[in-house]
Amino acid sequence: MTEPESNEPVSNAPESHALGQGENVPEEESLQSNVSSRPSSLSRPLSSTAVFGEGELQHTPVHYGSPLREQRALLEKGAIVDLPHLRVLRLSGADRLSWLNSITTQKLDSLAPGVATETLVLDPNGRIEGWLKLVDDGESLWAISELHTDATLEFLRKMVFMMRVEIEDVSDEFQCLGAVLKFPDVLPTAQLWNDPWPHIGSGSASYAQVDLGLEVAGEDHPGLETQFVIGIVARTDLQATSASEFTMAGYDAWEALRIAAWRPGVNDIDHKSLVGELDMLRTSVHLAKGCYRGQEAVARVHNLGQPPRRLVFVHLDGSGHIQPETGAEVLAEVRGSQRPVGQLTSVALHWELGPIGLAVVKRNLAADAPLSFDLGDDAAPVAGAQETIVAPVREHEIDLPARNRDVDMRNQRR
Repeated sequence: MTEPESNEPVSNAPESHALGQGENVPEEESLQSNVSSRPSSLSRPLSSTAVFGEGELQHTPVHYGSPLREQRALLEKGAIVDLPHLRVLRLSGADRLSWLNSITTQKLDSLAPGVATETLVLDPNGRIEGWLKLVDDGESLWAISELHTDATLEFLRKMVFMMRVEIEDVSDEFQCLGAVLKFPDVLPTAQLWNDPWPHIGSGSASYAQVDLGLEVAGEDHPGLETQFVIGIVARTDLQATSASEFTMAGYDAWEALRIAAWRPGVNDIDHKSLVGELDMLRTSVHLAKGCYRGQEAVARVHNLGQPPRRLVFVHLDGSGHIQPETGAEVLAEVRGSQRPVGQLTSVALHWELGPIGLAVVKRNLAADAPLSFDLGDDAAPVAGAQETIVAPVREHEIDLPARNRDVDMRNQRR
């Protein structure tokens, strides 16, 4: 699905001003209602067509009037995406890597400078509570956070104890921008985070059907087609730069490409999410490192069990020109009637694939089961087809020991 081509750039105008003086800019009371969301420091043209989001995205341009063209601009024309809603943290001190290695899921004690990775903060039951995208510069560890950042900061600061670690939230000084494949050279960056997705890290494992049991990402994995890059840029440098100097794309375009790449995002994580349900072990969990909070739950599912839910890619019926919203119930036939089997967690209109989404469904849902998505208000559900991401069943290398009936007398007559 494509939009008509045009000779006009995706975003272009001659004059510029600081964000906050044009149309579609959030009002002052909105700025005060969400202190964690900061305005962009990238100045914009007076005639900018930027349309901003809501809530955490109130300062983030979601599109510039042509979301489908903006996706192609990201892929083919070096467009950049303004991501002021991402928080930037900086960890310094001699113990920063070994300390974070001891309390999160990724092996970080030997992380080389310039190598991008990611790690998760889990609760004792293995549920995802925080998510950090990391890159070290040899002196400081830079972290990008979008999930429960305040709670994550509180946890990290409580765990410092006597370790030589200092944690700073430097979001007022630095801002994130996104690109695909290559970040513009003209923008000076404090650090670049090259998304490791979908490559399977050392000590990690894939839960995806397409490369289950392999040590490298399967050649058919769609994530190999899109290399996401996030640049951390000083706000003072952005203030001296105008958006008119770049081809701009909105966050909706970024999200559409993420969904098409099967890349989990914050929308796909809820209070029950386990790493195996979303295929996040491949880039964010090391299975052979030492203990951390939630490690036993991860190991138990990986070695002996199955995740109770699984991530699927969905193709939505676009013939009715009505798109279900994020959070819509996923329905399938169960015992002769349509029943809820999961939730639509991400949805977008892709320039080539049409209406697509990611959904988290029950693990035992048949892989070929037709799906429908509830629109509410007594409207007819939207039909959809699923494509397996996380495998419904994984074989285990470790078998449960045989039961010794001479010792274990459970369920036996005495």
